[in-house]
Amino acid sequence: KNFLGHPIFSVDIHPDGSRFATGGQGADTGRIVIWNMSPIIDETDEKDENVPKLLCQMDNHLACVNCVRWSGSGKYLASCGDDKVLMIWQIGRYGTGSTAFGSGGKMVNVEHWRCVSTLRGHSGDVLDLSWSPRDAWLASCSVDNTIVIWNTLKWQEIIAVLKGHTGLVKGVSWDPVGKYIASQSDDKTLRVWRTHDWQQEAIITEPFLECGGTTHVLRLSWSPDGRYLVSAHAMNNSGPTAQIIERDGWKANRDFVGHRKAITCV
Repeated sequence: KNFLGHPIFSVDIHPDGSRFATGGQGADTGRIVIWNMSPIIDETDEKDENVPKLLCQMDNHLACVNCVRWSGSGKYLASCGDDKVLMIWQIGRYGTGSTAFGSGGKMVNVEHWRCVSTLRGHSGDVLDLSWSPRDAWLASCSVDNTIVIWNTLKWQEIIAVLKGHTGLVKGVSWDPVGKYIASQSDDKTLRVWRTHDWQQEAIITEPFLECGGTTHVLRLSWSPDGRYLVSAHAMNNSGPTAQIIERDGWKANRDFVGHRKAITCV
């Protein structure tokens, strides 16, 4: 449900399935909401007034939140937004009945999620983020044309800044094997970077040459076995497709067709 009439740009389910997070626009800030999963799965919980639907609301981002992602371990939630920062969230040890900021005292936070680190490394809106396998790194991409790799053991530390895109970077995704990270940009390229030296492994351009217009995000995705990478916004015979890129030689011979408009997320 569109929460209080404000748009949502991202949703992610906690690895243990107990809760999920949404990120988007708040009244005059960015907003993150942590929701309880049980009222969605179980109708009796949905009707039980003692089972909370909303667990916590965080309005710390100064501008729209574009992406929320749980770490693989479920210990952290990462968020990023148009205020150019990332925030790392962790649940407080003690459940508090604190009133959500700006809610007029009506809404109570059941859980207490606190920001344990604010990451500043981008000079423009941050559009997408992704945790690496085993949560070793966190990657973020921005309209400043870069991808930043963060050290998850020492939050403020930047491991690498990946430069090469000549347009807004709108999607980032780790290969599940941990060898590569892929990014997609308004410069009509998809780039694959090696994690052992953070250098460019491949640039894929052909499926994107025809692309006109832009989308808010270009969230590409690897298959769980790491053999295929599927892009957002590609074109084939002037129709929008999701391009399938094979890890073996980075061949782009197949795609998913059927959508009528540009694909923004896979």
